Amino acid sequence: MNKLMTTGFALALTSLLAACGNSGTNNAAATNGAGTNSASATETASSGAPTELVVSTWGFSEDFFKEAVYAPFEKEHNVKIVVEIGNNAERLNKIRQGSSDVDVVYLSDYYAQQAINEGLFETIDHSKIPNIDKIYDIAKAPLGEEYGPAYTVGRLGIAYNPALVDGEVGSWADMWSKFDKNLALPAITATAGPMIVDAASLVSGGTEFNEDGAFTKLKELDSNVVKYYSQTSEYVNMFGQEEIAGGPIMEMYFKDLQAAVPDAKFVAPSEGAYAVMNTVNVVKGSDNKELAEEFINWQLSQEVQEKSAKAKVDSPVNTEVVLTDEEAVGVTYGAEVISKLRKLDMSFVNEHISVWTDRFNREIGG
Repeated sequence: MNKLMTTGFALALTSLLAACGNSGTNNAAATNGAGTNSASATETASSGAPTELVVSTWGFSEDFFKEAVYAPFEKEHNVKIVVEIGNNAERLNKIRQGSSDVDVVYLSDYYAQQAINEGLFETIDHSKIPNIDKIYDIAKAPLGEEYGPAYTVGRLGIAYNPALVDGEVGSWADMWSKFDKNLALPAITATAGPMIVDAASLVSGGTEFNEDGAFTKLKELDSNVVKYYSQTSEYVNMFGQEEIAGGPIMEMYFKDLQAAVPDAKFVAPSEGAYAVMNTVNVVKGSDNKELAEEFINWQLSQEVQEKSAKAKVDSPVNTEVVLTDEEAVGVTYGAEVISKLRKLDMSFVNEHISVWTDRFNREIGG
């Protein structure tokens, strides 16, 4: 069994990404420790004033989240949601430094694992989040039973322009044979970077993760790589201008590629596409823990999940969401699709990412 994949999947890797952080001095410090998780909320509610819930997120699809996610919750619970926006690293660092009053934080599983390792999250009470029982198993406890779920699971596969490659692309191994100096790969430090290391290990042969084998294959592939991209926009622009024929990318961005190249294709490689999971957690020291858990439960509800999927904002994890074939285009959807995903072990990744990054920069560059 490959050490990089989790045991829940026939093709899954064991734990790859770990460690996010917080000093535990956010809301609790700001209030000198006054109140329990629900006490301040109860006092505020009794005064008639809305409770303030601070949510840390990326900032994409802001209008959608305001209308479909935040506003109904605010009305139902007499809450005012305050949003802090930034990328994973920026927002995690604010929590680490105690310079944020965040209650609820959205993070990719890679950064969320870092936070867990650093003791920056509250453990959650599953009884307060009953909708967890209605989501796919892969999403229920991606980083441990005590922590938050993945509210969306996307997949990393291969997109390509059929006019610029040698035949059909159907496997990770095809990146080594069907692209001729027109391939884009995620940078080693990007969210998908470790997934490409694992894919290279797969192509090198064997069922166990093999670091030397992976880097040998990556070196072989390097001459065909036009760009190691850190921003998806780089990939999209190069694809539209035919500077690249394709490469690994998240399915949710395929619609942008197809808008530029109508004949573009997206494939889940035969060895398995990779699960890309975004999690939602309660930050250590929050004075509104129970309210935060209610918010997570709302995020997992069929209503929110279905609206998100139909708007092409997030792929759904709630098993009760039903989409038409048209609505499911570009969305990671359905039990069959989810069951075939490869899931990296984020703890393993975080333990090794520094070594991999140094080795990549030394042996391959970019």
